Amino acid sequence: MNNKKIKRIGVFTSGGDSPGMNAAVRSVVRTAHNYGIDPIGIYHGYEGLVKGDMKLLESKEVAGIIQRGGTILGSARSKTFQTKEGREKAFENIQKHKIDALVAIGGDGTFTGATVFQDEYDVPVIGIPGTIDNDLF
Repeated sequence: MNNKKIKRIGVFTSGGDSPGMNAAVRSVVRTAHNYGIDPIGIYHGYEGLVKGDMKLLESKEVAGIIQRGGTILGSARSKTFQTKEGREKAFENIQKHKIDALVAIGGDGTFTGATVFQDEYDVPVIGIPGTIDNDLF
């Protein structure tokens, strides 16, 4: 596993919207800032990772989102990420944005994609459950 210091993390929500996704995003952003880590919001889940749709998130951007439904980052399923070429493009975008690790918020499909990506590219990934399907054990 990669042992370098983490300076930048990417956070995304994937799969179907579920309660608590915004609270998890807010917590990741605020905690990252507390530790001097730059949080990069990745929009529309894995699809945003493939397309490079991401930006630095400030604490003020996550203020007042806990009570909102859905996810401020958006969520989408990505057929492109399921291909080797799609994951390669996602890795190129991670390198371009100097992201050292990922926080994936979602369910079983999200975590399966995260595991494959971590195994292929040695990118550390932390998973936060965000699912209404009761599919995580």
